[in-house]
Order: sequence, then C-alpha cells, then structure tokens
Amino acid sequence: MRFKRNGSYTLNRKSKTKPNGKKPPTEEKKHYLESEYTKVRVVDFDLKELVVLPREIDLNEWLASSTTTFFNLINLQYSTISEFCTGETCQAMTACNTIYYWYDEKGKKTKCTAPQYVDFVMSLVQKLVTDEDIFPTKYGKEFPNSFESLVKKICRYLFHVLAHIYWAHFKETVALDLQGHLNTLYAHFIVFIREFNLVDPKETSIMDDLSEILCTPSPTAQNHVTER
Repeated sequence: MRFKRNGSYTLNRKSKTKPNGKKPPTEEKKHYLESEYTKVRVVDFDLKELVVLPREIDLNEWLASSTTTFFNLINLQYSTISEFCTGETCQAMTACNTIYYWYDEKGKKTKCTAPQYVDFVMSLVQKLVTDEDIFPTKYGKEFPNSFESLVKKICRYLFHVLAHIYWAHFKETVALDLQGHLNTLYAHFIVFIREFNLVDPKETSIMDDLSEILCTPSPTAQNHVTER
C-alpha cells in the first residue's frame, strides 16, 4: 500500500549535514511550561493511537508517510512566526540551553542565524522527501538501505525547529492564538519518534520537561479548535 507524499517547502540552498550543539551561558524562564498554556490542546486523546504502525502496513511506508507529514506540518507551524525569526532577533539557532551549529558536507562548522539554520533544514528535508530513490512512491520500488538513518536525521532536524519555536517564539505563537496547535503538533511528533526510536533521548532531553507534560493524556486538557 502506497501513501501519497508531497513536499511543500521550496528553497534554493541544499546541504547534507549533521547538527551539533553547545551550551550558552544563561537560561531564561520557560513560559511555555506554565499551566495556562500547556493545558491548551487541539485534541485531548492519547496520541499514541495515531502513531502505532497499522496492521498490514509496511514499516518503511509508515515512516515515510509520517515523516513527510511532520515535515509539512512543522514547516507550516514555523511559517506562522517566520517574520519574527530574523537575523537580528535570532542571531543563533538556540533552544533552551543549546546553540545548534551547522556542518556542511566538508564538515566545516558554521554558527548561523536561526532563519538560516531553518532554511538549511527545510531545504535538505525537501530534497530528501521528494527524491524518488529515497522516498519511493511508485509501486514495486524498494526503499534504500540508508532509509532509516535518513529518517532519523530528518527527525532530529525537525526537533531542533520545534524546540526553537518554543524557546524563541512562544510569545508570538500565543499572540497568534496558535499555542494549542503547537502543543498538539509537538506532542504528536514526540510520541511518534519515541514509538520508533528515531531520535536519541539525549538529543531531546532539553525539552523533557515539556514532553512530560504534553505527552501525558490529561483530562483537563482544553480543546482549542475554533469553530467558524
């Protein structure tokens, strides 16, 4: 069974790289942990039901479909605050107590602004998910042996983007009344990568406090869908 998978991010710069991080000197208050924000969700059921591998579905097919979906959703979420994420406001790609650096194909370390980093991430992921040799959509075409490792790389990068949105742009997200969508997307993504062991827990540990709150089904969670 094949899933339709379409990318939606078009940029010129593309780079196959790996991330790394270094701790800056101070850490600010995490407003996104306040209960008035964490209780706001779009849905209030157990998200694990959405990520468990369906019966009779190939694992790689499920990973490909889910990864492409998260790429599109995280790209969309970032686009809502992208005008606030500039080289002036975000001179480094920060998340909690971590600064992420970019490494090019030759291993050269670059400290870039957050919008540049996200640009690199989305360009790379767009290139991968639309490559028929890596994310095949035609019946009978096999996934490459490197597929799982590439999915892990994509998920690691996407986590960095989500973490940056919380750390640097949660105020703008609340102002746009989109915290419920961000919380639900983040929880869904974390439950997914945990289900299939796609990101090293050490990598996501900087957001463990939020993950513990959002990934636990809460009877007090508020449905934040606005009817029109």
